[in-house]
Amino acid sequence: MGKAGKALKQVLETYGISQNKLAVTMGTGRPNVHRWVNEMTDPVAEAVLEIRNALKKINPAAAEEFIRLYLEDSIEDDKQL
Repeated sequence: MGKAGKALKQVLETYGISQNKLAVTMGTGRPNVHRWVNEMTDPVAEAVLEIRNALKKINPAAAEEFIRLYLEDSIEDDKQL
């Protein structure tokens, strides 16, 4: 658990985006973003796309970095199998 959360946490820190700003842009509650960032829960696939879309509105480079990090983690997991 936590691939998306790790990627999201890194992107928010790198680009100086608050959890609240992301939550407001997504139209979700900040507790949801908090749970993802702190790896308490993983966002469902639809939420990953919503995260990307919201980040794209805030900072397109952050959206690209989020997807890159998320997919990079997935590729690394596949290599270990």
